[in-house]
Amino acid sequence: MRAGRLAALALAGLLLAACSSDRPKPTPLESLQPKIAGRQVWAASIGSIGFPMLPAVRAGQFVVASDDGTVLALDAETGAERWRARVNDRLSAGVGSDGRYAAVVTRGNEVVVLDAGREIWRKRVPSAVVTPPLVAGERVFVKGVDRAVQAFDVLDGRRLWTLQRPGDPLTLSQASVLSAYKNTLLLGQGARLAGIDPLRGTVQWEVSMAAPRGTNEVERLADLLGPPARVGDRVCARAFQSAVACADAAKGTLLWSRNVGGLAAVGSDAELVFGADASDRLTAWRASNGDVAWTSEKYLYRGLSGMLALGPSVVFGDSDGTVHFLASATGEAQLRLPTDSSGVIGTPALSGTTLLVITRRGGVYGFRPQ
Repeated sequence: MRAGRLAALALAGLLLAACSSDRPKPTPLESLQPKIAGRQVWAASIGSIGFPMLPAVRAGQFVVASDDGTVLALDAETGAERWRARVNDRLSAGVGSDGRYAAVVTRGNEVVVLDAGREIWRKRVPSAVVTPPLVAGERVFVKGVDRAVQAFDVLDGRRLWTLQRPGDPLTLSQASVLSAYKNTLLLGQGARLAGIDPLRGTVQWEVSMAAPRGTNEVERLADLLGPPARVGDRVCARAFQSAVACADAAKGTLLWSRNVGGLAAVGSDAELVFGADASDRLTAWRASNGDVAWTSEKYLYRGLSGMLALGPSVVFGDSDGTVHFLASATGEAQLRLPTDSSGVIGTPALSGTTLLVITRRGGVYGFRPQ
């Protein structure tokens, strides 16, 4: 069973790579007179990144990781290095952190936990991991590609519980939903969003965010993509190639779902939800009911990253390494800032007034929009 799941995971990756290689040429960018101010305030380098990298943002710091097992904590304000560690193995997923403890997973399926950069324990899990671990409430939560979730004591690595749900034979090699909401663990289980008791590992509620369609397992693949976009009790997420949906995490109910393909995470503010479809057509949906507020075809086939709502703007990167700021209310371009040319990966992150963007080459950029 494990070998079959890993083979399916590899197949999904190959299919995605094939799809991306057949994409038309990126739409050229229009000339832009900046309408807001912003600048790069610091930069760092961590080494190439080939897995679904999502930085951890806690206690005024960004924690990032690279392929070769380097884990780095940076001061969000200044970019100064707080600590650096090597776990002596290549990594398969990003990093989770609560500000003190950080957790990563190696390609040998070992969970490694660091205390301010010092390794304190490592434990093997039964399947590969592509979703960054979650460190919260003195626990480390790890979700495997077999959709099993395990909870460990952050201090000594004791396994506290395991939740194994029936799963589809094909899984996705992108980071899924694994995050905290009040005293609930939010978990993506295929196209379902589940609320889990973090103390016992029991399911409190679950919501179907999409109705996968297709004639085969690849076409029906609809795993939720992380990170989710949460504003208050509302949690919104992309179901891979299938839908964008929002749920009420307090009630465990679906608010709305819209059938629209896409490959990257959505962003949200109090009024709107933002996302790009498989062709990189941008859409803003009204957060209250899912109606379309605006669309833009100015970034087609540019390989857009996940979205981040930032004040009156929505921010994302592209495969050329450009960071774009658009007016959230209208989709009008406001500002562009460069990185290296290797492409922005994951989703931009925010700590205080510092915006973090990461590239495939391992460039870590701190920007300060105004």
